[in-house]
Amino acid sequence: MTTFGVVLPQTALSSDVRELRRYALAVEELGFTHVMAYDHVVGADPTVHSTQYGYDVDATFHEPLVTFGYLAALTGLELFTGVIILPQRQTALVAKQAAQVDLLSGGRLRLGVGVGWNKVEYNALGEEFSTRGKRIEEQVLLLRRLWTERAVTFDGDFDTITAAGLSPLPIQRPIPIWIGAQVPAGYRRAGRLADGWFPEFGPGPELDAAQEIIASAAEAAGRDPATLGMLGRVDWSAGLDASLRAVQDWREAGATHIAFNTMDAGLHGIDEHVDALAVLAEKCSLS
Repeated sequence: MTTFGVVLPQTALSSDVRELRRYALAVEELGFTHVMAYDHVVGADPTVHSTQYGYDVDATFHEPLVTFGYLAALTGLELFTGVIILPQRQTALVAKQAAQVDLLSGGRLRLGVGVGWNKVEYNALGEEFSTRGKRIEEQVLLLRRLWTERAVTFDGDFDTITAAGLSPLPIQRPIPIWIGAQVPAGYRRAGRLADGWFPEFGPGPELDAAQEIIASAAEAAGRDPATLGMLGRVDWSAGLDASLRAVQDWREAGATHIAFNTMDAGLHGIDEHVDALAVLAEKCSLS
């Protein structure tokens, strides 16, 4: 069964928290079950740095875990980070923040993580960009220990903990970890370590090849590939007919979750985003 959710339209939101509240309540009322939020702590000034994906110092990004603490009290939506750039953050602090969101939401957090692409952001947070792939694998293992053990002793390449632990622990022990991936190393990482994954492209030969790598890595690690979730993103910018075709394609590809993305679709104001989602909710028979 596929569940339907939304991508929080970060760049369309202002600093007025009433917009966030109105959007979240409307999304839940329409019948969507989860909300996914992207993560950028700082943006690069395009007059100094080259930027990718259109995100820069002027793009609005609410911090996902803090935002989810707020949304946990407002709605019953499942909360996805899609994705937290984990290697640029302190592992124990992420573990604490995620555990708190999981408690506040009654166990509705899925922690999506990835390695990111923005070296400027890594520099601002005082972390090494070149070792991010190796570090995230260590972090995933440490997060799960911090969420399930009273006290942890850990001596890794990047983190050291001596007989310390979190309190309170999260409701979900451990919190599900999903991995964003778009290269073979990321696919193998998802297969070995993740509870689910976020493809960065749509159904087709590239997705088929990625799924084969993930399944092979999962089996090599003694895991059942069928237990891994997959979230497919459908962009409203392609139009209604294309969006509905994409939904069918994602279902056939085995997506457990589908999130509708209304950012960068020429919409103005939160009401237009909600109106687009209302059309999709009706066509997908959510209400």
